Amino acid sequence: MADEYFLLVCDDVPHDVVLTDPGTRTLDVVHVIRRLTGLSLWHSKVLAVQIPAVILAGVPQEDAESAVTALRDAGAQAEARQQPEPDLLKP
Repeated sequence: MADEYFLLVCDDVPHDVVLTDPGTRTLDVVHVIRRLTGLSLWHSKVLAVQIPAVILAGVPQEDAESAVTALRDAGAQAEARQQPEPDLLKP
């Protein structure tokens, strides 16, 4: 059976939430990362200190924006980045 690739077309382009700076309140940021990802406290701390770190990948724009807001409220610098288009469509 041959490999087949399907491109799903949707209105909402997936976004990544990227932590660019944990700020001075690192423990608060770690707790927010833990709440957003469901990771353990230790893994959340590892994500908070490895900069830049992708906290969430492939989430809808509304979820990405709310995650960025939660991280910024905790004192971090974060951004939502649109995922690039797959290379399957490029000739």
